[in-house]
Amino acid sequence: MFKVLKANIGEHLHKIVDFQVAMAMETENLELDKETVTRGVTAVFEDSTKGIYYVALNSNQEIIGSLLTVNEWSDWRCKTVKWIHSVYIIKEMRSQKVFRTMYEYLKDIVVKDEDLAGLRLYVDKSNTKAQSVYHKIGMSNEHYELFEWLK
Repeated sequence: MFKVLKANIGEHLHKIVDFQVAMAMETENLELDKETVTRGVTAVFEDSTKGIYYVALNSNQEIIGSLLTVNEWSDWRCKTVKWIHSVYIIKEMRSQKVFRTMYEYLKDIVVKDEDLAGLRLYVDKSNTKAQSVYHKIGMSNEHYELFEWLK
């Protein structure tokens, strides 16, 4: 079926950049500067404190999806919560449980690590398809609303 693994800069950088550019256009009609995105993705590979990319591969070892996890310290739990960011699954593979496979992979990491408290993500309010997927895999949006200020 699908294989999930930690991404590496040599094999996966350019595809992850392409995914991020495509996602911004698809979800927010936002054209990103590819050079800036390349520097941003590269920065994660060069400094794992910024996050970790994961990729999903099909049986031909082609990348069909990616996501980024970033850490948030929870003083309430005295543990780290992993945030899932930048989820992108190629259109042909949507509704094929690729994200579910990636989510279960990450959930297994959290379950096995005493220093991790859980997984979180945010989703655009208009992205009802993604929200439906997140509910189906057992995630909840009961506790928090996201507020932000961006420069």
